[in-house]
Amino acid sequence: MLKKRTKQNVIKDTQAHETDTGSSPVQIAILSKRITALADHLKKNPKDFHSRRGLLMMVGKRRRFLQNLKDKDEKAYGRLVKKLELE
Repeated sequence: MLKKRTKQNVIKDTQAHETDTGSSPVQIAILSKRITALADHLKKNPKDFHSRRGLLMMVGKRRRFLQNLKDKDEKAYGRLVKKLELE
């Protein structure tokens, strides 16, 4: 789980305007941060299968958001992937 300050920093880094908290790039950035944190947890706790399922669900959700963004605005997709170092 992300701390409030961390989540606010992620939102601030990726938002398009001051009140943007729910656009696809912001949601992808938040999911990426959560995925990273959960992957670190699973490295320390390899038998935590419930968290592993949550991780897989988050990865799938992020993949769908990325595909949607790519279909709608390929330039924004490219910038976001480069910024988050996803590929």
